[in-house]
Amino acid sequence: MNQWDERFSAEEYVYGTKPNAFLEEQLPLLNPGAILFACEGEGRNAVFAAALGWNVSAFDGSKEGQKKAYKLAEQNGVSIDYRIGDATEIEYPSELFDCIVFIYAHFPADIRTSIHQRALQWLKVGGTILLEAFNPEQIPRTSGGPKDITMLYTPEILMHDFADVDDIAISIETVYLDEGLLHQGQAEVIRMIAKK
Repeated sequence: MNQWDERFSAEEYVYGTKPNAFLEEQLPLLNPGAILFACEGEGRNAVFAAALGWNVSAFDGSKEGQKKAYKLAEQNGVSIDYRIGDATEIEYPSELFDCIVFIYAHFPADIRTSIHQRALQWLKVGGTILLEAFNPEQIPRTSGGPKDITMLYTPEILMHDFADVDDIAISIETVYLDEGLLHQGQAEVIRMIAKK
């Protein structure tokens, strides 16, 4: 069992069932279309988008996460398409999505750029990428995130990975997380809204 299957095998939703606050604020500003959630875990964000009328695709490497996502979707009376796959290998057609979302999808430095650039290929021209992740200031905090500084994101990293987009807004923020058991308390995050 991989670490994520182990983490998601508990009865409770370890990151909660409510959407991420940044997503909850930004997604209603966009016209619903086709959306992809990368590394979607237990499905809280995908289910939120489906309830807003989006045509939702999601993927993750965890079968336990997928099970809980489908259960949450059923409880909320929505449908999502959730595939099992590795972010370095999963395939989607070019220019399929109107929006792609990365919420706390942290990758090792050697694969991160290629994953982000593959996602850009799946995004329609005029489409939006929404991203929230931890920045390096998060290291001493206990509110979540990898403890490997190379897996945390800076504006420079995101500007590099998404250099091809037309319009990019990045902010560094201190927020208070209340997302299940594992994202609790003050946190140092980076947020990005990019338009292709």
